[in-house]
Amino acid sequence: MRVHTTTGIQQAYVETFDMVPEHDLHLTHHIFGDDNARGPALIDLSEHFKSEELDLLEGEIPDFLPLILEYVSTLDDMESRVFLGDAKKIIKVIADNLDEAESPYAKLIRIIEKRSYLVEAA
Repeated sequence: MRVHTTTGIQQAYVETFDMVPEHDLHLTHHIFGDDNARGPALIDLSEHFKSEELDLLEGEIPDFLPLILEYVSTLDDMESRVFLGDAKKIIKVIADNLDEAESPYAKLIRIIEKRSYLVEAA
C-alpha cells in the first residue's frame, strides 16, 4: 500500500482502523466489543489518567492506543513496559490481524508489542 498524498494517507488510515473492527485501536473493544461491561473499564482507565494528571480532551476515549502511548511516554522505561504489558495480549491480537491483512501498520504495532513487559502472575 503506497500512498503519496495526505488524503491518500488519511484514507488508508480510516480504511485500516475505522472500517475494520479487528484493527480497532480502542483496546477494550477487543475484550468487550460494544458490551456494557466496557464502561467500567473505560472509567477505571479515565480515573487512572486523572490521578496521573493526564488531561483527556472532551469525548476522548481513554483506551485509544495513541493516547495510551502518549501517557506511557511520560513514564520511566520499566513503568512504561509494565503498563503496556497489561495490554500486551490485545496489542498482539491487533498486530496479528494487521499482519493477516498485510497492512504496513503491523510493523508499528509489533514495535509496541515488543516494548511491553508482561508480568506473569506467580
